[in-house]
Amino acid sequence: MNHELIISGGTVVDGTGAAPFKADVAIDGGRITQVGDLKGVAAGKTIDAEGKLITPGFVDLHTHLDAQVGWDPEMKSSSYHGVTTALIGNCGVTFAPVGKANHRLLAELMEAVEDIAADAIMDGLPWDWTSYGEYLDAVQILKPALNVVGLAGHSAIRFEAMGDKSMDEGTQATDAELEHICRLVRESVEQGAVGFSTSRFLGHRVPDGRLTPGTWADARETTAIAQAVVAGGGTGGLFQVAPDMATRRTVELAMFEAGAEMGCHVMYSGGAGARDDGGVAFTTEFLAKNNEGGKRMTGICHTRPSGAMFGLAQAIPFRNTPWKELMLLPTIEDRVAALKDPATRERLVNRSKETGFTAKPELLHPMGTDLVPDYDLARENSLAQIAERDGRDPVDVYVDRLIASEGRELWNFWAFGGALENQWAYMQMEHCVPMLADAGAHVGIFTDTDSPTFLLSELTRRRGVYSIQEAIHRITQKSADVLGLRDRGSVREGWIADLNVIDYDNLETRHPYYVNDFPHNGGRYIVQSSGYIATLVAGQVIVENGKHTGNRPGEVIREFSRG
Repeated sequence: MNHELIISGGTVVDGTGAAPFKADVAIDGGRITQVGDLKGVAAGKTIDAEGKLITPGFVDLHTHLDAQVGWDPEMKSSSYHGVTTALIGNCGVTFAPVGKANHRLLAELMEAVEDIAADAIMDGLPWDWTSYGEYLDAVQILKPALNVVGLAGHSAIRFEAMGDKSMDEGTQATDAELEHICRLVRESVEQGAVGFSTSRFLGHRVPDGRLTPGTWADARETTAIAQAVVAGGGTGGLFQVAPDMATRRTVELAMFEAGAEMGCHVMYSGGAGARDDGGVAFTTEFLAKNNEGGKRMTGICHTRPSGAMFGLAQAIPFRNTPWKELMLLPTIEDRVAALKDPATRERLVNRSKETGFTAKPELLHPMGTDLVPDYDLARENSLAQIAERDGRDPVDVYVDRLIASEGRELWNFWAFGGALENQWAYMQMEHCVPMLADAGAHVGIFTDTDSPTFLLSELTRRRGVYSIQEAIHRITQKSADVLGLRDRGSVREGWIADLNVIDYDNLETRHPYYVNDFPHNGGRYIVQSSGYIATLVAGQVIVENGKHTGNRPGEVIREFSRG
């Protein structure tokens, strides 16, 4: 028997958590047709996987690629890191359903929350939809490289139903408005949304300073929405939350529990704190209780410290006039040249010593200039530690390292995820998926799209936070099950051939670099990788040895396993 494609001689890590095993994998018509010994069997094309891993494609449960897919259907940088399915529409910020009068408002809301320029959004998307189903149609027409799953967002829906007052603290929906909200939620799910998303996070503000629609929604509204999700798509429909655990922890936990009781699969973003065990014991018990008796709840988290990448591209840890003037220069090269001028450097350094940093030097970690970035997990090389060792002021150290690296070095701001041992314990909880890459958001400030590569190379191969089969399970079958994906998430005969071939011993993330490839010359960070021999979507190779092939077979997925 001949096959269209055979991946030969690899070690299969099948996504189920089972031990790796040697096998060949045959693919025909976009599906896996045989897993086993295919020595001597002919194929139209063969990928040599000797000494390599064959895994399912990764499923990223938290992205904001809603806009970027319009001008970057290759969906970089996610596609450089083994991702084959991306969940969009998180944190309540989506572009549908929407009346024609509200297009610009949703674009500006996305800009305010996720740092994606509104003009790029307006010009980069066709905006030829009203309903959520029509929006999904438009995404499919764009021919994305990756599969796309969508959430209908609270911001779009609540504004559509309530107008401008939807953002006012203390204002709740009337009975008629709540009925409108629930109707839009139900219709969106019926038309192909996997569920609903909301943000309660107090850092998500609209341009006029108010918080996003949905932030202040009461339990009456969120419970009714959970019921609408189930009414539209059945038990197990997704209810995604970016919660406010800082000031409303008890309220948020009650909302999670109510959603699970209603029949939703509740998924929320979280992580461990620095005090004691960081809340891991409590969260373990809480999630266990809310996964009993058919209920479903999942916590997702980042894989490394993150928050901003300071340097000379866009984000800087100072707020004063000399730095503002420096950043007005058109290129990084121009800014480095200015820093090398003694008078300019003196003026900038002196003023910065007066105003101080906007981020604590203890939380700034240089990523170096080697081929593989240094994320300083040993916690020995913060700006404060370097300055103390050298007997110098942190401002001098920061500026001189920028000059020495010709502006290439970045400083990782550990705004969250820095309680490493607690975070790793959090990641090991049964009901946690370490897949929150935030792709498409904050792209000019930082990027975490290499999260799965960091997870496998640094945390799994080097540090043993997971075994390789457990790490792959978490970001493939486990994450696919959260969405209710059919025939995806495992290397299994008859299933869709979303796969990775990985040189695990040489798998590494690379340094982020800044490009201006968005509409209106907007800038962003891209981060590539090494070690992905091939990434396949529906049996077609989309990335081969770090380069896009031009294939864009991604499917907008609208049907899910429920119950």
